[in-house]
Amino acid sequence: MSVGPPASAHPAPGPPAAAPGLAALRERLRGLGAGPAHEAQLLRQWLQARPLDGGRHRAEDFLPLALRHEIPALQAGLDGLARLVSQHPGADGSERLLVALADGQTVESVLLPRAGLCISSQVGCAVGCRFCRTGRDGLLRQLGSAEMVAQVVLARRRRAVNKVVFMGMGEPAHNLDNVLEAIDLLGSAAAIGHKNLVFSTVGDERVFERLPRERVKPALALSLHTTRAALRAELLPRAPRFEPADLVEAGERYARASGYPIQYQWTLIEGVNDGPDEVEGIARLLRGRYAMMNLIPFNPVDGSPYRRPRPEAARAMARSLNERGVLTKLRQSAGQDVDAGCGQLRARHIPLVAA
Repeated sequence: MSVGPPASAHPAPGPPAAAPGLAALRERLRGLGAGPAHEAQLLRQWLQARPLDGGRHRAEDFLPLALRHEIPALQAGLDGLARLVSQHPGADGSERLLVALADGQTVESVLLPRAGLCISSQVGCAVGCRFCRTGRDGLLRQLGSAEMVAQVVLARRRRAVNKVVFMGMGEPAHNLDNVLEAIDLLGSAAAIGHKNLVFSTVGDERVFERLPRERVKPALALSLHTTRAALRAELLPRAPRFEPADLVEAGERYARASGYPIQYQWTLIEGVNDGPDEVEGIARLLRGRYAMMNLIPFNPVDGSPYRRPRPEAARAMARSLNERGVLTKLRQSAGQDVDAGCGQLRARHIPLVAA
């Protein structure tokens, strides 16, 4: 990875370069003479959104000469990994960010109330969930681990970030090595509690194999959305064909191994997955499990046949599940008043760039 000055704001023709990764960044630092202490100090400065040449030890007193001379180029390269295009504050205290990567592609991050941040792991997504704007364009490219961390640094320049959820654009399981590399750094050098790093997935065997072996074991959020296998295949057309009961069983094993309850995600769509049959199905699957159900009313997306349920109906479903012994929270996607649906800011921006 060449961490140099930022690239053009528009993608260049030709084959894409490898996405910037943390391993390549470390390799470059070592090539400039950085020892373990120098590397750790510079990474901490970056992760805390501070200038590389600042902090407790001034760079001119602390770093080898070759590395000292490269600090401006390193700083420019790191700053260029994730640049703010536009910000959209919500009435709920959230702030949706449209972020440009060094090759001109854009992704979305969301600053959440109570020092949380939702970041993207891919440009686009291959799962194609019917209720999600991101999936309409398919997968355009993977994000490198450094690009994911750079979204955290960009957000920390705006406010405190003590929790990071990988729930933005993309399916983290499809970019597993890069996501886990980012999580490892965030859970160590960035001093974010492991339970405050949340890996969100539609379910993938590789996730259940890898996560228990990692040094930093994140909390896990599983996209369930229905207890009916046929409907799940319709709503998540390119997700692995897990039976809902098997997905819950795999989640339960990880919950017991990690010590964190599984967060089950359920996009609530009127007339599709909000009926009494689903309430009973959820109760059968999750009662007695180390789990929490998050009901998230559908975000309207242009051209979608789906509808957001009435607020009183959503509240009634959450109440019914809690009465049946399933810990349930009715969530509202952050920034409902500023194009809350994942991928909508990027979709709005693309025609402007093309023009």
